[in-house]
Order: sequence, then structure tokens, then C-alpha cells
Amino acid sequence: MTSLPTAEDLSRRAREAAERCGVDLAASAGDRPVTSPVNGEVLISVRWQSRSDADAAVRKATEAFGEWRTVPAPVRGALVRRLGELLREHKEDLATLVSLEVGKITSEALGEVQEMIDICEFAVGLSRQLYGRTIASERPGHRLSESYHPLGVVGVISAFNFPVAVWSWNTAIALVCGDPVVWKPSELAPLSALASAALLDRAIAETGAPANLSQVVIGGADVGEALVGNRGIALLSATGSTRMGRAVGPRVADRFGRSLLELGGNNAAVVTPSADLDLATRGIVFSAAGTAGQRCTTLRRVIAHESVIASLLDRVASAYRSLPIGSPLDAGTLVGPLISDSAYKSMQDALLAARQQGGEIIAGGSRRLAEAAPGAFYVEPAIVRMTEQTDIVRQETFAPILFVLPYSTIDQAIALNNDVPQGLSSSIFTSDLGEAERFLGPDGSDCGIANVNIGTSGAEIGGAFGGEKETGGGRESGSDAWRAYMRRATNTINFSGALPLAQGVKFDI
Repeated sequence: MTSLPTAEDLSRRAREAAERCGVDLAASAGDRPVTSPVNGEVLISVRWQSRSDADAAVRKATEAFGEWRTVPAPVRGALVRRLGELLREHKEDLATLVSLEVGKITSEALGEVQEMIDICEFAVGLSRQLYGRTIASERPGHRLSESYHPLGVVGVISAFNFPVAVWSWNTAIALVCGDPVVWKPSELAPLSALASAALLDRAIAETGAPANLSQVVIGGADVGEALVGNRGIALLSATGSTRMGRAVGPRVADRFGRSLLELGGNNAAVVTPSADLDLATRGIVFSAAGTAGQRCTTLRRVIAHESVIASLLDRVASAYRSLPIGSPLDAGTLVGPLISDSAYKSMQDALLAARQQGGEIIAGGSRRLAEAAPGAFYVEPAIVRMTEQTDIVRQETFAPILFVLPYSTIDQAIALNNDVPQGLSSSIFTSDLGEAERFLGPDGSDCGIANVNIGTSGAEIGGAFGGEKETGGGRESGSDAWRAYMRRATNTINFSGALPLAQGVKFDI
């Protein structure tokens, strides 16, 4: 039987990694236990903060904004450059904390920190490219232009599955745009958050930036609610469930704030008759089983042509049966634990519903290592063959369940892809150029991310990240997502000495 680390060993590793990142463990100590999904035991206990602490953080960040917004953007970029350097120095420490707190295998945890480093590099370059535009004016002797200016305090509410990367997406871009950040991290990953914040605090001190540019508030739902309702938060970036987004979006809109909502995903891959099935299998297995099915971009549905579905199922099921499941800290492990018992229960409930709705479990679904760690929840990723897209298939279950459905025409495949409430990521495996272009076109996938011959997860930071429909519609990370963190001004300069009006209006006095 695979052995799991002891509570003492995990706690020691966590403390050492956090201290190397600069976390003051004495100051953060409290009575709120943090349980590691690796073994189901308490890792450390921390102090939770309150709604009043969140409000105080916003006030401090607002004061810092008054100074930071007038600092030239390339100078602001120097702060983010230093953060990226510190992340490189402490990559393994931060990845260790991610693995211990949320159960990511070492490779994925290191990849998450690398994503932080990558967005810092992107943001540093962006600090010299916050372009406006010049527009042709219809009036002689006039210049019409647009410019972008810092927006204000950015609030970030992040989820457990990417406990540090999503913060970095927002923070690196916000800082070069001239905005301070107040962060409410997942209560399941406070050490990862404190370590990230400590590294940024060090970068702030070393570059002489305002001390309160970065605030982290550890706490529960009341802290998040405080940020949602605080008029001092100009932009709120919230990652979580669709249910959470339905509560957050209207409240932010009611106070005329801006929001970026990254919510649910129910992502599909279409596998066509011309697909390279070996390539498709590798793409499917990583996208569906990686992070134990706990990514918003996790592959949850395969829509396979009826001529290849049997062969594809054999390949994927065979790969599933050989997946190494165990401690995420062990070399060779590919599937770590679910985050909690509630995630395990949701998975079992979904598998029961699938069977009741005509599904056949082809592989997986059972619990592993229950005797070694009763409080940890390791599972075999499951494959369920369905004859149609039923209610349970349209729901997002945040666990490694892959539903496989048949199709006969490309129109039917695209319709199945789109026939869910969520619209985050999608892909098609094909060697047919026409099918690929159709999938990417205006009558193809309705998702914010559409790929060809790769899976649904593993997005690069260079592209804007986000989705449509119940996924929320916001965009973060690369491309022109920076515009959400700034206010746009249209400017007209009259140097003609006269006062002609637009549209030929005459108003002589």
C-alpha cells in the first residue's frame, strides 16, 4: 500500500517553506486549522481576519493609490520585475505550500508558480505598452484621442484550485496599470497566500513603492462579502462557482463597480473520424485527470464520432487504469487527492445520478488509500459512457468524471458542445481543416477558449483567459485584458482658434 507523509512531516515542510518566503508565522498564528488534503490532518492553524480588517485594508490601499497612480508605468513595472525575480528564487518553496494545502502534484504546483513568473514577465513588458489611440476628427484643427489611466483598488477573491496563480494574474497587471490590490485568498490555502504576499511585500520595500499596495486578508465568507460591497473596490475579480457569481455580480453592479467573474466550466473535446487517436488520448487524459479533475478548464465531456468512440474509449480507459494515484509529493504521482470530503461526496452523487440517467461506468470512481488516511480523499478518475447529454452531464461536478457521448455529424457535435450552461473551454481533435475552422468560427464553439488538437486545460498567459454564458464573461491574464484594470478617457484638443461643433451643429452667440 502506498504510504502517506505524517502530519509532523507535512507541518515541518510547510513551516520551513513559509518562513523561507518571509512569512511571520507567529503573527499569523491562530485557532483556525488548515487541513492538508494529502493526509487529511491539520497542517497548521492560522488567525482569521474580519470584515473590519477587510475594510481597513481597502482604506490603506486607497491611500496608496493616490501615490501609485502618478508613478510612471515603466517604474511600476520595476516592482513587478522584482516580484518575478523573488518568485524564481522561491519557486520550490511556494510550490511545496501549494502541494501541501491543495494537493497538487509537484509538477503542477511548480507549473503554477511558473505561471506567476510568466505573468510578471508579461506585465513588465506591458508597462511600456499601455497604449491609447489617435482618432481622425471631423473638425479641422482638432485632435481626438483616447488614453488609459489607473482605475483604483482591485479586489481579488481566489479559489483553492489555483491558490496563487489567479492572484498573480490580477496583481501583476493591476500593479503596472497603477492599481493597488486587496486579496481574499481561499481559506483552504492561507499559507500559500501569505508566502506570495510576503514576497511582494519584500519587492515593495526593495523598490521603494508605497507600503500598502498589497494587502492580504485571511478569512471566511464575511471577508469576501466585505470586498464585494465596499465602494472603495473599483474592480472585483472573483473566481469560484456559478452560484457565487450570481451573488457577487449583482452586488458589485448595484454599487456601479466593475467585476471580472471566472466561474464554472463544463468543457468538451470533440474527437472526429480523422483525429490522431494517440494524440487525442494524451490530451484527454491530462485535461480530464490532471489536478484530480479540479480545474475550471478540466475536460468533463468527450464528444466522439460513432466510428471512433469504441477505440477511443479503450485507449482512454487503459490509460486511466495505469494512472499513478497517491501522495502529490511523491515522484511519479499523476493524480493527487480531492480537496475534501464534500468533493468526494459530490463525485459519488454525480456517478449515482449518471447511472440513474442511463450512464455506464467504464472505469474508475472508487476511493483509494482510505485505510492509510481516513481524512484524505483519493479517487480513481472515472469514465462514464452516456447515450445522451442528460441533466447530470450539463452540470459541473468538480471532480474527475469524464462523460463520453457519441455523435454522427459535425453539426451535432458542435450542438452538444454548446448545449450546456457554461462556456469556458473547448477543443476539437481533427485532421480535417474544414472541421477545425468550423469549430473555431462564428457558428462553432461558443466558449471563450477553443482549441484544435490540444486539450481544454493548460492555457498560456499570453492569451486572455475567460469564458461566456454562466462562466461569467470576464477576461484575465494576457492579450488586452489589462484594459479592465484601467479607466478610458476620450480627449479632444482644439488648436484651431475657432469652435466648430461636431455633426455640423450651429450654435452661434
